[in-house]
Amino acid sequence: MVLDKLKEIMPSTCKEPVNIMSPQLNNDCEHAFKAILTILPKPGGGKYGKFYSLPALNDPRIDRLPYSIRILLEAAIRNCDKFQVTEEDVEKIIDWENTSPKQVEIPFKPARLLLHDYTGVPALVDLASMRDAMKNLGNDPNKINPLTPVDFVVDHSVQVNVIRSENAVQANMELEFQRYKERFAFIKWSSSVLQNMLVVPPGSGILHQINLEYLAHVVFNDNGILFPDSVVATDSHTTMINGLGVAGWGVGGIEAEAAMLGQPLSMVLPGIVGFRLSGKLRDGVTATDLVLTVTQILRNHGVVGKFVEFYGEGAAELSLADRATIANMSPEYGATMGFFPVDHVTLQYLKLTGRSDETVSMVEAYLRANNMFVDYNQPQQERVYTSYLQLDLADVEPCVSGPKRPHDRVPLKEVKADWQACLGNKLGFKGFAVPKKEQNKVSKFTFQGQPAELGHGSVVIAAITSCTNTSNPSVMIGAGLVAKKACELGLEVKPWVKTSLAPGSGVVTKYLLQSGLQKYLNQQGFNIVGYGCTTCIGNSGELDESVASAISENDVVAAAVLSGNRNFEGRIHPLTRANYLASPPLVVVYALASTVDIDFETEPIGTGKDGKSVYFRDIWPSNEEIAEVVQSSVLPDMFKSAYEAIRKGNPMWDQLHVPASTLYSWDPNSTYIHDPPYFKNMTVEPPGPQGVKDAYCLLSFGDSITTDHISPVGSIHKDSPAAKYLLQHGLDRRDFNTYGSRRGNDEVMTRGTFANIRLVNKLLKEEVGPKTIHIPTGDKLTVYDAAMRYKAADQDTVILAGADYGSGSSRDWAAKGPMLLGVKAVIAKSFERIHRSNLVGMGIIPLCFKPEEDADTLGLTGHECYTINLPRKIREMRPCQDVAVTTDTGKSFTCTARFDTKVELEYFNHGGILPFVIRNLNKE
Repeated sequence: MVLDKLKEIMPSTCKEPVNIMSPQLNNDCEHAFKAILTILPKPGGGKYGKFYSLPALNDPRIDRLPYSIRILLEAAIRNCDKFQVTEEDVEKIIDWENTSPKQVEIPFKPARLLLHDYTGVPALVDLASMRDAMKNLGNDPNKINPLTPVDFVVDHSVQVNVIRSENAVQANMELEFQRYKERFAFIKWSSSVLQNMLVVPPGSGILHQINLEYLAHVVFNDNGILFPDSVVATDSHTTMINGLGVAGWGVGGIEAEAAMLGQPLSMVLPGIVGFRLSGKLRDGVTATDLVLTVTQILRNHGVVGKFVEFYGEGAAELSLADRATIANMSPEYGATMGFFPVDHVTLQYLKLTGRSDETVSMVEAYLRANNMFVDYNQPQQERVYTSYLQLDLADVEPCVSGPKRPHDRVPLKEVKADWQACLGNKLGFKGFAVPKKEQNKVSKFTFQGQPAELGHGSVVIAAITSCTNTSNPSVMIGAGLVAKKACELGLEVKPWVKTSLAPGSGVVTKYLLQSGLQKYLNQQGFNIVGYGCTTCIGNSGELDESVASAISENDVVAAAVLSGNRNFEGRIHPLTRANYLASPPLVVVYALASTVDIDFETEPIGTGKDGKSVYFRDIWPSNEEIAEVVQSSVLPDMFKSAYEAIRKGNPMWDQLHVPASTLYSWDPNSTYIHDPPYFKNMTVEPPGPQGVKDAYCLLSFGDSITTDHISPVGSIHKDSPAAKYLLQHGLDRRDFNTYGSRRGNDEVMTRGTFANIRLVNKLLKEEVGPKTIHIPTGDKLTVYDAAMRYKAADQDTVILAGADYGSGSSRDWAAKGPMLLGVKAVIAKSFERIHRSNLVGMGIIPLCFKPEEDADTLGLTGHECYTINLPRKIREMRPCQDVAVTTDTGKSFTCTARFDTKVELEYFNHGGILPFVIRNLNKE
């Protein structure tokens, strides 16, 4: 074992746990792995720095590890402080082949954080409030800063309102700033006072493409210590960076805040699916066709919670942009990561995107020295994977996915037949239940004075959108060439099709202009509308009123075709029931055809200016044509100039006035940004373990309560407590916006917690909805009103639940909201892993019933009062200890307190992770 080897070469001299707030070890404590700290020399003399050498461990198990696991191993070794990260954790990772099937947990400390405005604002609000708390404790508020580097990209606010105009970018950005001026000003203030944080302003691009082209390091050099880049972010498609050989994935808001403040993330050591690629893509096949094929294969295989690692001679043939496209859609195939190890293709991309020769040389030297570089010119050592898959790239064929799920792939030659089957199929993922006699119905209407018509399958939205594809020059140039050929033959997109082009960075605009292709895209209506996430996340804007009326009044199953990564029903636009994912050139083709009810092999797309039929084959470019334009038009200087401009900002951002103050000036009338009450009356010393006495049951649930049931999501219902709050603050109903846009206001979000209309609460018997029974009076109230009545009477509350409480997407407000409602404990059969840690992070006690027991078997009705007895001192508690729960009816039972580590017990001792951080910084 590695522990025994280390003891032989270097006995530990550190007797006490190190300061767990510091990213560096205490000076008086030798690092457990100091013996393998190795100098990395430069070829011409001097050194790049030092690194923790995996080969120096001389453990043959490491040579068999997948490359993605080696990154986790290096991070554990480098951050081993014997408290947050222990030598035992390192051994678990080295012994991955044996430990991963056992679902063991390990700590992971990423190199950096990536946030966007939609999910990042709540984290900044918490930091601003923590600064106030630090001042109230008599200390310097400037101590509150991210301890892990943070990149914050504002990209989720732009909407496609203005189209088909040379002025569309400017007009849409003006509307964006009008809607979100208050949020943007708060973000700008944060960027001016918080250290260790870079803010990329609105109008710059999409965070994942910017991460790929600019932000990613691949290898860090932090004060002379070299280590692999790694990142977690509050967006599931963070995995796009896996295509660059950087480990990264999406996490929830509380995990992100914890990582930002130097705390480790707890994760299950994953299984790894080895996916061998062979051969080459055929002519006319795109990276989008490949990723939709891979998504279907992996979805069928089952990769939830696993890493997928791609390898083989086929992987070596893929461009970096193609790899990034595949990695981007990891959430759609269910994996935590879709990883491509660094090789020569990675190095070439780093040079293309303007990274310096010195940086690229350092990246290669480090990764080769630490056995993390793949050289396909050398014999490959066998690596062990949990399971194996393979794909011959020559077998991939042109395709789309839809009409309702990204993994429902349809070969292009079968789209017409599949569409017609879907029309008549019973309602479901592949069915619309349209009666046979109505399937060919055509609805005529007038569009801007011109006669127009729509039928089932008519394309009303055609969007080149999303970092999935706009980061890939080959498919973007391909779209431009399709537009060019169509213009030359006299084809035009019908004016009622809402067309848009939203690149993920300014680089795309530069090479489309350089190649002369943007003018042809403009002629077909694909003017650039903005730089950010648009149609792919539902920011598609309104359809023209005449089109919307034609769809609604005639019950038309209208279609959207987009180059995005998700197409769930209702996501793209409320009026497009059919949504297809396709490559950018296919988006243009479908826009020209104006329907998905077409067989491109036998039916013409339209009639050319010479009166002859124009077919798919007449406008589809060859791979050779595309490569030739990419070679001459995509240049390193474009990346350098685009990202120099990012740091300069833009006029609207620059004109935002923010006060030059260390503390944020909270506006009590704001409905977007509000000072949360987490730190009110905070004491210098921790409060210690807080038991629960005579608590009432706020809610009683069965199995599988998800974070969507708990957390505020979607639109704000007109009769909800949140709506009443906004009306009281003078807002009209049309200005409510969504819960997502108001995540920085705890007053709105607390009122929206448990406001899901599908909530099934056992206290209500058969009734479904966001209400509960106030036990002392028997009154039926909204969950928020009942919770406030309990709080006003100084009465604690608990929640009873079944299995898998908190499953689904990780959401910070699924833990923050219950805490602010006054919930002290959740007693459940089992918890989703991340949600359990989030509850601990907010100071809520997660209790598990003993096996074979639950509320029903114990005869608990939810009308009892519950007392949870805990030791008064944290040193008397241990991870996962048994706890007695008693009730006022005489029933008692034993639960397991799911504080799974000593670190989590420390969080609980302080009342949550954020108070823990404040007190530790206060003591420094």
